[in-house]
Parts: sequence; C-alpha cells; structure tokens
Amino acid sequence: MAAELPEPAPRARRRGRTALLIATAAVLGVVAGTCTGYLIEADREPTRLPSLSQPTLPQAKGPAPEPLPAAQDRQVRTDGDLRKFLLTKPRGAKDVDVLKGDDGWLGLTAYADAFTKPGAAFGNLVDEEFRRGAVTGWETGDGSIVEIRLLQYRQQETTGAANTTKSQEDWIQGEHGTKSWPIPGTGAGMAYVLSKPDTGHSVEALAWRGDIAVEVFIDSAKPVPKAQIMDLAQRQLERL
Repeated sequence: MAAELPEPAPRARRRGRTALLIATAAVLGVVAGTCTGYLIEADREPTRLPSLSQPTLPQAKGPAPEPLPAAQDRQVRTDGDLRKFLLTKPRGAKDVDVLKGDDGWLGLTAYADAFTKPGAAFGNLVDEEFRRGAVTGWETGDGSIVEIRLLQYRQQETTGAANTTKSQEDWIQGEHGTKSWPIPGTGAGMAYVLSKPDTGHSVEALAWRGDIAVEVFIDSAKPVPKAQIMDLAQRQLERL
C-alpha cells in the first residue's frame, strides 16, 4: 500500500500594494498630528510656573541666649584636666608607688596591664574608644591601699563608659564569695566586697557618669567596712 504524501505547507502570502498604502497613510497621519500639536502649543502663552522660593520667616528679636558657663556644661568641664576631678589624698595618708599612672595620668597600655589578659583588654578598650584615664591613691593609717581611676571614652560610635562598667560588673559578680550593694544616688553604681581571707580583703565600687567610668578599690589585711567604700564612691561621683 502506497504511503500517503503529506499535504504541502501553505506558503506565506506576499503583502500587496494595498496594505503598503494603508501603513504609509497611518505613518503620515501620526507625523501630521504631531506637527499640528507643536504648532498649537507654539501659539499659546507659556504657562507660568509656581515660585520656588519660600515665604520669608520672621526673625526672632532680642539677644541670643548666653552659652552655658563651664560650671554647668559637663562636656566643657571634663575636656580639661581630668586629674582635677579625682578625690584629694586625705590628711595623714601616705603616697603609694604601686600605681601605674604617669603623673596622675593613666594611659591605654597602663590600664590594659591591670587586667589578667592585657592583650585582650587592650583590644576591647580600643573597640570601646578609650580616650584617657586619671588615677590617684594613698595608704591609710591602718595599712589599707586606696586606688581611684577615672576612665574617659570618646563615645562617638559606642557608649564606652557604660559598656566597660557593665563588663567589669559581669566579671566581678562571677567571683566566688562576692557581695554587692547599690550605691545610693548613682543610678547603676554598685559596690562589691570580695571575701578572700587567705589573701587579704578587697572592696570595689564601679559606676559611670556620661563619658567617664569610675573605679574605686580598697585592699586591706583586715575586713573593710561597707560604709567606707560607699563613702569614697559617692564623694568621687559628686565631683563629676
């Protein structure tokens, strides 16, 4: 049986002259309409645009307010000599040579050396934008050693004073035998007593004001009364 041949595919029709004339007329119509529109717009008066200027605002009368005096502008005060805000050595107390400061100043490296891991502490202080520190201390009549540090941070991208104080508190709260009390009038300030009878007794106070962190230490061979560290911390913060 002979196979059936497939039907031939229809050939494309050639476009005739009529379709070409219609397309040409359509194009000419569009061009003519566009030209007519331009001619109409050219004969019209230009549309006035609204004014870009804003109405004049009335100017305040009278003298400008005076800037805050340095005594009330905390930023101006603490940009000066930070050492002036430290508590002064009590009468009868002795100087101590165990402090790592330089003429009352405590630099970044010297402060980092006070930590058990100075390298890690150095990096953390850089991240927290440590600016400078001031330190003082003395030995009392009963042989106790007092040390006070003021640590100032730039605080351009982070709240360094609050952050480092919180980090110190987290570490000290993990120490065995640590007791703590809030320092009245200091917000988040805390005082800590580390019970270590075999190696002596140590109390510490941590707080912060603006861009300055405050650290107060007392080391003694005898137990240190809570009232003593509270008094020192409160008087130091009052100076800020």
